[in-house]
Amino acid sequence: MESRKRPMKSALSADEEFKTPEKRASVVRGSPPDSDFMRWGVEEACQYLQREGLEEWGDKFRAEKITGVGLRSLKDEDLEKIGIKCLGDRLQILHSLRKLWQIEAELSKVFNDPIHGHVELHPLLIKIIDTPQFQRLRNIKQLGGTYYVFPGASHNRFEHSIGVGYLAGQLVRALNEKQPELSISRRDILCVQIAGLCHDLGHGPFSHMFDGMFIPKARSGINWKHEAASLKMFDHLVDDNGLGPVMEEHGLVLPEDLDFIKEQIAGPMESSSGQGEKWPYKGRSKDKSFLYEIVANKRNGIDVDKWDYFARDCYHLGIQNNFDYQRFLKFARVCEVDGQKHICTRDKEVGNLYDMFHTRNCLHRRAYQHKVGNIIETMITEAFLKADPHIKIEGSQGKFFTLSTAIDDMVAYTKLTDNVFEQILNSSSQKLAEARLILHNIICRRLYKCLGQTRPDEPLTVTQENIQRWEERLAKSSPESGPLDVELQPKDFVVHVITMDYGMKEKNPVNNVRFYCKDDPTKAIKICKNQVSKLLPEHFAEQLIRVYFKETDEKTLEAAKKHFVQWCMDMNFSKPQDGDIIAPELTPLKPSWRNSNEGEDNDGSSSKETNVLTNGLKKAKTQLNFQ
Repeated sequence: MESRKRPMKSALSADEEFKTPEKRASVVRGSPPDSDFMRWGVEEACQYLQREGLEEWGDKFRAEKITGVGLRSLKDEDLEKIGIKCLGDRLQILHSLRKLWQIEAELSKVFNDPIHGHVELHPLLIKIIDTPQFQRLRNIKQLGGTYYVFPGASHNRFEHSIGVGYLAGQLVRALNEKQPELSISRRDILCVQIAGLCHDLGHGPFSHMFDGMFIPKARSGINWKHEAASLKMFDHLVDDNGLGPVMEEHGLVLPEDLDFIKEQIAGPMESSSGQGEKWPYKGRSKDKSFLYEIVANKRNGIDVDKWDYFARDCYHLGIQNNFDYQRFLKFARVCEVDGQKHICTRDKEVGNLYDMFHTRNCLHRRAYQHKVGNIIETMITEAFLKADPHIKIEGSQGKFFTLSTAIDDMVAYTKLTDNVFEQILNSSSQKLAEARLILHNIICRRLYKCLGQTRPDEPLTVTQENIQRWEERLAKSSPESGPLDVELQPKDFVVHVITMDYGMKEKNPVNNVRFYCKDDPTKAIKICKNQVSKLLPEHFAEQLIRVYFKETDEKTLEAAKKHFVQWCMDMNFSKPQDGDIIAPELTPLKPSWRNSNEGEDNDGSSSKETNVLTNGLKKAKTQLNFQ
């Protein structure tokens, strides 16, 4: 047993004895500040050989005019052709050249992530993570108010952002290994990873609630999205922490690479928009167009952001995730489509992509748009609106900002997180009394009640004015069966219009995906829906309308439910699922509602009669005429 013990090291202090050993990595010796070797000319390529102790072969490289572009393509037989006869010399040259594109050559840090396992990140990414602007994401819930419905949904934007940065590196490296001819440089890989890491820097308290519900009501005159804030926060992060020189030390070229990173997050910059058919991006040229499809894919929505939140959200929600991103990594390949290079996948994977978008739809229906989660976020929004003028956040140059104006100053916005909920809840200010009461009701589970859900026949135009008009009409929608002895107010109704889709409104996103076949992996093809299955969706978007009611006493709530059913009848919306229960005297009055299956056969019989329960007591037999 004694022989199995590790020998003790002599003269170790107590601190050294328990110090975690640092990870060792072979650093590229003499790597120039601009490590993008693709830009090298002949002399720069020969200088690199000299730094590697291979100067004797410099003349042969000069004679053949080998530049940085050609270094990646050099093979053993090429070196032999130019006169390097000894195998050992050729292997030594190839080994030195490989260092140029191996980003792993630098020291990295390991994170233990519950979703992706041991995640290794480049030291420049660690520099970004260790800033106040990025650490802020620890205090912003990934799913906002959904945490008050799903107890496991306690994860934050911080870990999601790390996951996206990691997956961005995985995808770009997989393409690099399979297709060296793409000339993906270390700079490209780093920039793609940084974009993945920083894509959500601009999220506000409770994530999408802030830019989807709060800001549109607090500042209706502006069109503000968290992606725009991510760009401003990224610039602030770089400037405030002096990361520009650090980025250059790691081989990035500024400001070109900063533009590239920001374009991946939010699309083309304003200065390069409106150029017609011209290439709209500044960060990378058209031959690197596929790099813009990794973090936020505007073409078809298949990107590493979705891969991470599918896996992470399902894990924390307790919902099965049916999409395996590892399989997509195996089959991802770049092909040319209409003069641009796009990321494609194998033809046999088309069914799995439909499954991926179906998973997205299921997550929205079961979690992201959960009726209780939505009303909790509505109540938080109302509390924030009431508290908005009374909360002051110090920003740059000593100026103070409110909840809604902090988005204009990144110093102030850095301080704005989910913690504002607790700040209001635990305050003693009389000015925050109304907001405090709303949040106290959330904590005590005294929530607004859902009257029901319906669907319009045609898409509705959703504006604050229309919603206000619908709420007024709800209060006036007295049931046809007779007026109720209750007066309802428009302010007590809350109307939500929710759009469910596959990520591209009414379009089928798979139509924008290109595939390749095993026989010819260089040719991109389109696969139509009817080539896959007859069981796939006919429509890819629908609107759901939910109506909530703020009063909770039984008599008023029952009256509000009947007003809701009558409103659905007047607006020619679909019959609420529980319409026959909450207003059995009303639903038979609308002919199109009499057949609960809306044209579907109940049992395959030829019966054309439907029994309708009226007033819960009497059965009325209605003859239906079918043409």
